[in-house]
Amino acid sequence: MIVDALTPRDLPRCAELEAQLFAGDSPWPLAGFVGELAAGYNHYFALRAEPGAPVSGYAGISVLGPAGGHECEVHTIAVVPEARGTGGGRALLNALLQVADRHRAPVFLEVRTDNTVAISLYESTGFAVAGVRRNYYQPSGADAYTMVRPAAAEVNRP
Repeated sequence: MIVDALTPRDLPRCAELEAQLFAGDSPWPLAGFVGELAAGYNHYFALRAEPGAPVSGYAGISVLGPAGGHECEVHTIAVVPEARGTGGGRALLNALLQVADRHRAPVFLEVRTDNTVAISLYESTGFAVAGVRRNYYQPSGADAYTMVRPAAAEVNRP
């Protein structure tokens, strides 16, 4: 598995995967991916079996705020079921955290409260639960934890 930059040609596959993986919670349409990738403050990555292979996962993070006061927000991390358990999710998360580390920024994200695998992954990289957002995911009404990871200087990651 490799992680590289998500490109415009990857976006139809991302929208297809999004519809499968997040069918119950308002999946992003192709236009959403196009807008996200075009925004200069966003960084998106692809997970592939090998260079040039179709996307088997994707992740994105934004860098917000003024220089010296940046904060980062994870927008999404998704991995196809057949690639789960192979370290792909961790590899994508590490790519996102490298972006935040370059900016010495804390990182925020939301995760379904019932997604114990993702929560464990996030906790293993320095995230902690900061609060709960009731009915965050729509239309399912699932709750989300807001999690935060302090700026890299304050975290000891493996």
